[in-house]
Amino acid sequence: MTAVPSPKPAEQLRQTLFKRRLKHFIGGEWQDSANGETFEVHTPTDNSLLTVAASGDARDIDRAAQAAWDAFPAWKALDGKARRKLLYKVAALIEERAEELALAESMDTGQAIRFMKSAAVRAAENFRFFADRAEAAQDGLSLPTAGFLNYTLRQPIGPVGIITPWNTPFMLSSWKIAPALASGCTVVHKPAEWSPVTATLLAEIMHEAGIPAGVINLVHGYGETAGKALTEHPHIKAIAFIGESSTGSLIQKQGADTLKRVHLELGGKNPVVVFADADLDRALDAAVFMLYSLNGQRCTSSSRLLVERSIHDGFVEKLAERVSNIKVGDPLDPATEVGPLIHLRQFEKVCSYFDIAKQDGATVAVGGERIGEVGNYVRPTLFTNARSDMRIAQEEIFGPVLTVIPFEDEADALRIANDVPYGLAGYLWTNDLTRAHRFAQGLDVGMIWVNSENVRHLPSPFGGMKASGIGRDGGDYSFDFYMETKNIAVNLDGHRAAKLGGS
Repeated sequence: MTAVPSPKPAEQLRQTLFKRRLKHFIGGEWQDSANGETFEVHTPTDNSLLTVAASGDARDIDRAAQAAWDAFPAWKALDGKARRKLLYKVAALIEERAEELALAESMDTGQAIRFMKSAAVRAAENFRFFADRAEAAQDGLSLPTAGFLNYTLRQPIGPVGIITPWNTPFMLSSWKIAPALASGCTVVHKPAEWSPVTATLLAEIMHEAGIPAGVINLVHGYGETAGKALTEHPHIKAIAFIGESSTGSLIQKQGADTLKRVHLELGGKNPVVVFADADLDRALDAAVFMLYSLNGQRCTSSSRLLVERSIHDGFVEKLAERVSNIKVGDPLDPATEVGPLIHLRQFEKVCSYFDIAKQDGATVAVGGERIGEVGNYVRPTLFTNARSDMRIAQEEIFGPVLTVIPFEDEADALRIANDVPYGLAGYLWTNDLTRAHRFAQGLDVGMIWVNSENVRHLPSPFGGMKASGIGRDGGDYSFDFYMETKNIAVNLDGHRAAKLGGS
C-alpha cells in the first residue's frame, strides 16, 4: 500500500492540531482540566501523535453542568424564532468550514475523505432541520371533553448530557445537539476520547454563531471518569448516548439514582436479506456499500448477508470479486474506499475475529489479514460457509468484515435474521410486494429498508429494539426525548368536586 502525500491544507491543519491543546469549553470559556491532566490523540494512519486533549474529571463536569444549569432559564425562555436564527448561523458556519472539518475527521478517525466531505453537509442539514422546528417545538394538542378543556404543551426538560461515539463523530454530534438546542435545552457534550477533534471545532462554531455562554459546554475525557460524572450529576436531567450496548447498560445504572431519562442508540448486527427474485445487481451494490463504506464502523452497517440458497454460490462469487477490489489506503486520498481503523485497540479486536472465524469452521474467502506494518489497516474481509450460531454472526465486529449465511426459504430467513441480541436495522431485497411487507413486519428491528441501502429521511424515527437501544431520534421523536409533555385541564361549566367533611 502506497500512501498518498497529504495535500497542503491537510498538512497545515495537522501542524495546527499538533501544536494545539484541545481544551474544555465551559460557560463560554476555553479551560484546562481542574487536575491539569491530558491525554494523547493519535492518527490511525500511523498511530503518531495528532494532538493532546484536556482530560476532564468530576470537577470539570460539575463546572459544565452548573454552567448549563445557570444558562437554562434564559435559553428556555428565548423565542423559538431567535433560536432558529442562531441554529441557522451554526449551519452556515459549518458549511464555510466544510473542508477543514472533513480533513480533521479523516485524520482523527481514519475515515475516507470521500465520505467525510458529506459529513459537514449532513451536519448543517441537521441544524437547519431542527432549527425550522424550534418555533413549534412546544406545540401540543387540544383535547376537549364535557365541561373541560384539556390541552397539552411541551417544555424543555432542562440541561442534558450528550455522549457521542468515535465513528463519524461530527455528524452524530450534530444529530444530538441540534434538537436539544432547538427544544430549549442546554447541553454538556462529552465526545469519545478516540476522536475529540471535531467536537472542539463544533464548539468553536457554535460559539462564533452566538450561542450564549453556558448553553453549549464541552468536556473531554474518558468514559470512566468524565462520562460517569456526567451520567450521575443531579443538574443533568437526561442523557443521550450513542455507543456500545454494554456501555449503554452502565449509563442506565449510573443515572438511576437521579432518575435520569436516557436515550440509548446502541449496537447492531444488521441483516441484509437477499431473495432469489430480487434485483441482484442492485442488492450486491447495496450490500457492499452498507458494510465496507465508513470502514465498516457504523451501527447500521449490514454486517450479516443472508442469501437464498438457490442463488447463493453465484452471488457470493460476484461479492468476493467486489470485496477483493476495494481500495484500501490513505484516508486523505480521494480514491481510497476504506481507510485505517480508528484505534489500535479496535484494530486488534477486528483482527481477532479472523482466527475466531476459522476456529468456528467458517471460510475466510477474502481478506482476513492486516495490510502493512504501519497504521491500523485491515484488508476488507468476507466470511462464507457461516452459521447463525457462530460468533462472527452474533457479535458486533465493527470493521470491514462481512459474514454470509445461506437460507432455505422465507421462514428460515426470518429465523436467522432475528436470531441475534440486536435489533437496530434490516435490509430486504425482493420484488415480491406481499413478501416485502410480511417479512418487514416480522423483523425484530427498529428500521427497515426494502430494496435500498440506508437512506435517511430526517422526520422519520431512528432507533432500535432489543440490545440496540431505547428511544427514537428524528423529527418530533427527538423532541419527545428532550421535552416534557404537560397537560392543563380548565373547568368550563362550574364543575364542583364532591364535598367531604361538610354538614
